[in-house]
Amino acid sequence: MKQRTVTCPSCKGPSPFEAGNPWRPFCSQRCREHDLGAWASESYRVQAPASTEDADPDEPGSNTTTVARHH
Repeated sequence: MKQRTVTCPSCKGPSPFEAGNPWRPFCSQRCREHDLGAWASESYRVQAPASTEDADPDEPGSNTTTVARHH
C-alpha cells in the first residue's frame, strides 16, 4: 500500500498521514507544539458573526434596541 503524504499545517513540509506518525497531520512534535502554542496564545481566531449578546448598545450600527426603564 502506498504511504499517504499530506502537507504539514505548520511548516508546510511533507508529513506521513498514517498510524505510525503520532503527530499527524503534523510532521513532528515540534510542529504540533508550535501549532498548539499559537492556539493557546490566541494567534488563531475563528471568525463568527456577532450575536446580539455580544453587541455593545452604545456602538453605532450594533443593531440593538435600548429599552428605557422607568422606575
